[in-house]
Amino acid sequence: MAALTPYLLVEDLTKSVGSKLLFEHISFAVNKGEHIALIARNGIGKSTLLDILMGRTDYDSGKITYRNDLKIAYLPQVIDYPAELATWSGGQKKKRMLERVLGCEEGQWETNIPDLVILDEPTNHLDLGTVQWLEEYLRKSQITLLMVTHDRYFLDRVCTDILELDQHGLYAYHGNYSYYLEKRAERIDAQNAETAKFRNLYRTELDWMRRMPQARAHKAQYRIDNFYEIERKAHRNIEETDVKLQVQSSYIGNKIFEAKSVSKAFDTRVILDQFSYVFSRYEKLGIVGNNGTGKSTFIKLLLGELSPDSGHFDIGTTVRFGYYRQTGLDFAPGKKVIDIVRDIAETIDLGNGDKLTAGQFLQHFLFSPSQQYDYVEKLSGGERQRLHLCMVLMRNPNFLILDEPTNDLDIPTLQVLEEYLRQFRGCLIVVSHDRYFMDKVVDHLFVFHGQGQIDDFPGNYTQYRQSQLAAAPATDGVGKSEPAKPKAQPQERARRLSFKEKQELAALEEQMPLLEKEKAELEAQLSGLLSSPDAIASASARYREVQEELDTCELRWLELSEI
Repeated sequence: MAALTPYLLVEDLTKSVGSKLLFEHISFAVNKGEHIALIARNGIGKSTLLDILMGRTDYDSGKITYRNDLKIAYLPQVIDYPAELATWSGGQKKKRMLERVLGCEEGQWETNIPDLVILDEPTNHLDLGTVQWLEEYLRKSQITLLMVTHDRYFLDRVCTDILELDQHGLYAYHGNYSYYLEKRAERIDAQNAETAKFRNLYRTELDWMRRMPQARAHKAQYRIDNFYEIERKAHRNIEETDVKLQVQSSYIGNKIFEAKSVSKAFDTRVILDQFSYVFSRYEKLGIVGNNGTGKSTFIKLLLGELSPDSGHFDIGTTVRFGYYRQTGLDFAPGKKVIDIVRDIAETIDLGNGDKLTAGQFLQHFLFSPSQQYDYVEKLSGGERQRLHLCMVLMRNPNFLILDEPTNDLDIPTLQVLEEYLRQFRGCLIVVSHDRYFMDKVVDHLFVFHGQGQIDDFPGNYTQYRQSQLAAAPATDGVGKSEPAKPKAQPQERARRLSFKEKQELAALEEQMPLLEKEKAELEAQLSGLLSSPDAIASASARYREVQEELDTCELRWLELSEI
């Protein structure tokens, strides 16, 4: 078994920003060939950690060691684009920068490919086609990868390891995102049980500490010292605290909106061409398409921010729009979080007679009482977007329009937002590149192809993608489709498995359960049964080999099973 080749070693790293501790005494390694994702809630320090690794931000203590002569490429979350990308869309700029970072830009092949790539939210602002291109490229690439992303399909298909920042510490999971979810739940349950045990012990020790000083004057000092450690562990807050989006939506009538022969173009670029559509009550629509095909322009036309060249939108009188902008909101400098919410309302109606003050409402969105009195400019990008979402929903809209809502929001917030939207008693339009998010919340799609061509597909994004793959005809390399082949006549016999293929299929059906068993055993070992670093490294390497063998076997089994 090949030994691991460490590219990066982080030892005992600690970082604080002002009085806020981000992480303390964290250690991890990045080895050759690994695809590692860094996961944490917004404001915990993901981007700060990447900036530290790249030397853009200093740290309080610890040690960072790179292998000599290592070629590193970095894509930050906020990019300063070259002047020649100025007329391009955000997605086009992001794709070009990704090509440069990955060394796959035209003219760079085999001359500028990095050893280690560090990516901060690489899928933000990319259209779905580019996200899938990036996913396939990284999945097949030998590049070593450390990245921050909220795209859960991307995490599942690209990553071999997960690092989670939580409670100022770091937890490592040797597997993809699905494996991480399972093992994280087990960790939280175990920590909650331990916290409950210390809370019971804390009550006993607190009673002892409260007695008269004379009663414990001759007691062992170690018990006094131990009390403060018990107190710390008893007050750990391990239980999951999710964003609560229980906000009442206003009544919406039967008439929502109707597009009547709407056309819009910019010079020769057609956005809508005699577009007509009647939006129904409680409809949940997803909008997808490549960058530049008119998705955001369509939203602006609907909201009246742009005027159509011809035709018009007929909006129902009960419709109350809530618009979550891709670009976020411009908050006035010097404003505190609580003041921004109070400018909208002092109290928020949740329905059924329940009301919350502005401060209580912000706590449902994970803004602690102390953080509510922070200035908005101190918030992280994800926290500002969470505040933006809070401001949209507290106005009780009955028609939500979300333009790229998944950018900068952390995964826990996305999960609760998805659940809220599934139960939302109103209408919804979502423009998003996040396939997982779209699959969860929409019931049909507008697919923008450009030049005014829009398809209405009855289903979510995965169903649309599957239909496209199933219907895709062969091409001659110039973009022209070959004529459809006639269906086989009844007298023609379907191809059957050869003797050799039957033997191969039988062997696969014996091999796959053995690989599944070995994978489960390795997962158990990596979950805490191993203490030796060498044993952990060996088991981790074997786990990746088993996973690759299993993927290959399953793919071949599917091919043979369909004959």
